[in-house]
Amino acid sequence: MKRTNSIRSFFLLVLTAVIWGLAFVAQEVGAQYLGTFTFNGIRFALGAVSLVPVIALFERESMRRGQWKKLVIASLLTGTVLFLASTMQQYGVELGTPAGKAGFITGLYTVNVPVASFLLFRRRTGLFVWIGALLAVGGLLLLNLDGSFTLSFGAGEICVLIGSVLWAGHILVIDKFVSEVSPLKFSMGQFLVCSAESLVCALLWENGTAAGVKAALIPLLYGGIMSVGVAYTCQTLGQKHTDPTVSAIVLSTESVFSVIGGVLILHAHMEPQGYLGCALILGGIILAQLKQNTAACEENLT
Repeated sequence: MKRTNSIRSFFLLVLTAVIWGLAFVAQEVGAQYLGTFTFNGIRFALGAVSLVPVIALFERESMRRGQWKKLVIASLLTGTVLFLASTMQQYGVELGTPAGKAGFITGLYTVNVPVASFLLFRRRTGLFVWIGALLAVGGLLLLNLDGSFTLSFGAGEICVLIGSVLWAGHILVIDKFVSEVSPLKFSMGQFLVCSAESLVCALLWENGTAAGVKAALIPLLYGGIMSVGVAYTCQTLGQKHTDPTVSAIVLSTESVFSVIGGVLILHAHMEPQGYLGCALILGGIILAQLKQNTAACEENLT
């Protein structure tokens, strides 16, 4: 039974990585019809709604008044950081960053987290993390070299890179609150905040149309229901019977699936050195996560 649970958990985590990776394709297609704020506003609203049955299944217990207050504060702060991160990422895609490249640049957040923890909170960061960061930076440079080996790091890539830093901040904020609130209700709350802030900005600065929403319906449904509701549930169930180190490594492959999705679905093209850059970034991500999660496991055991 234990082996069966481990195998099932592994495939659930792989499914999560696939869904998240292909979400970049949905974002690239959706950007052709809707502005950043409109797309994200609708997407995260769908994601929040999709968590309703999950919450009804896993978090049916009632909450006290003090718990609701903590949940609201945590949702407001984390949802705002999520709004900033998702805005920069989607705007970078809207400016022309291909899905595969956006996926790998975004994946740098797994290296940014331990580095930011050291710089901001002086939490100990191992040598493997710094080596992983250097590999990731080198891979990022290769990823943005064109056919003539000229650096082509445009506004879109800069936005996605800023988004990667903000995603790291998002993880650190979640780390502060997640132990104090119900995790699924917390996720739903931050998605609602992100959606509300995005829709307000859409009303102020964008002219979204019903025709645009209809044209982007499939990307919206995928980006909202699949990458938020389904993937989050798969991740939660998958990590129940999987070593955290293995979980982190499997989930980091979302950047690989973003490239695969871009090539197979959007017929995207990448220079040979770009694939080498992807390999270096993935190696840096795995190296940093492996060391961090191994240290966490040893600390829990002691």
